[in-house]
Amino acid sequence: MKKRIPALLLAALMLLTLTACGGNKPKTPTAADKRKEANEIYVGIAQDLSSSLGPYQLATAGTREVMFNVFEGLYKVDPTGDFKPALATDYTVSDDGLTYTFTLREGVKFHNGAVMTAQDVIYSYQTCASSSVDSSIKKILENVTDLKEDNGKVVMTLAQPNSDFLAYVGSVYISPAAYTDQDTQPVGTGPFRFVSRTVQDSVVIARFDDYWGEKAKLNQITFKIFENATALVTALDAGSVDLVAHLSISQVNNLSKDYQVLEGSMNLVQALYLNHEYKPLDDIRVRRALCYAVNVDDMLKLTAEGHGHKLGSSIYPSFKKYFDESLIDAYPYDAAKAKDLLAQAGDPDGFDLVITVPGNYTPHVDTAMVLAEQLKAVGINATVQEVEWNTWLTDVYQGHKFQATVCGFDASTLTANALLGRYESTSAKNMCSYKSTQFDAFLQEAAATTDDARRTELYKAAAKCLSDDAANVYLQDLAEFVAIRSTLKGYEFYPLYVMDLSKVTY
Repeated sequence: MKKRIPALLLAALMLLTLTACGGNKPKTPTAADKRKEANEIYVGIAQDLSSSLGPYQLATAGTREVMFNVFEGLYKVDPTGDFKPALATDYTVSDDGLTYTFTLREGVKFHNGAVMTAQDVIYSYQTCASSSVDSSIKKILENVTDLKEDNGKVVMTLAQPNSDFLAYVGSVYISPAAYTDQDTQPVGTGPFRFVSRTVQDSVVIARFDDYWGEKAKLNQITFKIFENATALVTALDAGSVDLVAHLSISQVNNLSKDYQVLEGSMNLVQALYLNHEYKPLDDIRVRRALCYAVNVDDMLKLTAEGHGHKLGSSIYPSFKKYFDESLIDAYPYDAAKAKDLLAQAGDPDGFDLVITVPGNYTPHVDTAMVLAEQLKAVGINATVQEVEWNTWLTDVYQGHKFQATVCGFDASTLTANALLGRYESTSAKNMCSYKSTQFDAFLQEAAATTDDARRTELYKAAAKCLSDDAANVYLQDLAEFVAIRSTLKGYEFYPLYVMDLSKVTY
């Protein structure tokens, strides 16, 4: 006799059958899903790279942070700020501190397949010394009086000892001696190899499978260029990129749930940089008035909800032994004092000031807007002029055609001179035309001394010069907000302005 199935149970069984047959339709893969399947990511960046991608022509911080994945030196900085063996396995220093002997790592391959030799290292140091756009590296390499091979080792003899020499060694990237296309098709030894570049659109790098060390986790990375801040936010909203660094707090607050936010330090000296050739900014009383007129605490609250680290000079906190906390409040907010100084300088009614900023960097634009309002309270009629990145680079940074600007300067090496050297009277990087014989003397003595404690003292004295002279209105080391897709992990912060993507993985 057949058993009868209750009507309700029969209906439930029919519903389950229908669900199994028609309810689990395959989900259409999104672009992000396809990138995950291919083990690759898109990284949004706010500026195009320098015209040359050669290892000694990395003119901007944005270029250096990308090419950090392609090039390497004999030693390499790690996330803690220590220098670890890279293309050299170890080194020794003579008792007098003049001779460094580096033992080269065997079997290191360049991205073009050539095996690194001592002659490649010697070529790289000689080429860097003659062509680097970084004047601090040039200066230190001028101190190398002898450079030779010794049975698989490279011996470097200095004219004078320098306790920071290893930091510079980490910044001299090694390239093949016989290779001549570094500007457009760069070849290094890093965990990623250069694939292609489309100007003002993208740069593509791929995992280098013959890398000497731990292989990169991702197959390929495409850096998508968004020189318009709105376009970058749109890309984030649409999920078109998987990782973006250097975001503002407002951009972070509007992210979708597909991203997690990591916070570190940007390792930049953000300031209201002043052109000392523009009157009345050539008057120290006016520059000091600007310092007193700016309320940095309020600026941080308005632009980043209080995130960021206040500065008092051109050194940021990662430079622990050189950073002087006492300079942070050298100019506490005092509108009355600012007005009095302006009156003493002959500008009791204030003056007009144009703050030119690169429009693709939202944190700098936001800061400039707040500063303009604060300065108006003491009679300074400040207006913000947003320009394209290339215009800022050629007109402001290179051409010195500006009155004031908000931007951030990084250190190409983990040395105090990398941040302070740009203010030497003779430096090509002296965008502000700052001149101080006392400051120059401090830096020159620091470069010459063999006593590390004395060098630290001199660099701190030089930083105090910049504060005392109100060379600029020093603001903050910005908080570094990184948006990374929630399915990714492995991103690490460094004490330098670099982006190491070798450990990022799904």
